[in-house]
Amino acid sequence: MLDRENTALVIVDVQEAFRSAVPDLALAASRISMAARGFEALGTPVFVTEQYPAGLGRTVEEILFSLGEDVPFIEKSTFSAWGEEGFRSLIEEKGITVVALCGIETHICVMQTALDLLANGIEVHLLRDSVASRFEHDRQAGIARMLDGGAKSSSVEMALFEMLRDSRDERFKAVQSIIK
Repeated sequence: MLDRENTALVIVDVQEAFRSAVPDLALAASRISMAARGFEALGTPVFVTEQYPAGLGRTVEEILFSLGEDVPFIEKSTFSAWGEEGFRSLIEEKGITVVALCGIETHICVMQTALDLLANGIEVHLLRDSVASRFEHDRQAGIARMLDGGAKSSSVEMALFEMLRDSRDERFKAVQSIIK
């Protein structure tokens, strides 16, 4: 199960240029925003990647508004976030051994990031309610490939309640208010 001490939420490339191309972007962005607020309420790191932001724009506003001021943004050209030294450094510096992963596109950047994380000994929990692609068949193919590669199937609520573990946790009400 996820543990707050060694887990990070990684949000992959949910950028403005994809808004018109990815039909479920608004729904995924809403779920990702919920995840970001929940992870931050639990004191768990959140990292955001942006694929070539000069051309694809910044992270969508509904996610930006849910992020704390200290959330690092990693600009990348590689499809896998693991290909960027800045991303690998953050994972190492924070002692991250588990990543809750979400973003777009499921079958490209999210999948390549997941497989690289797994190949490098990082456990991946795929937040399946928080990934999207232009086409549903690509989304499903990406999910299947990640699960076949060793990623664990999860969702935003599963991840948050795994890290809480107990309704008596002092942060329970904060998380509960986010998911309602």
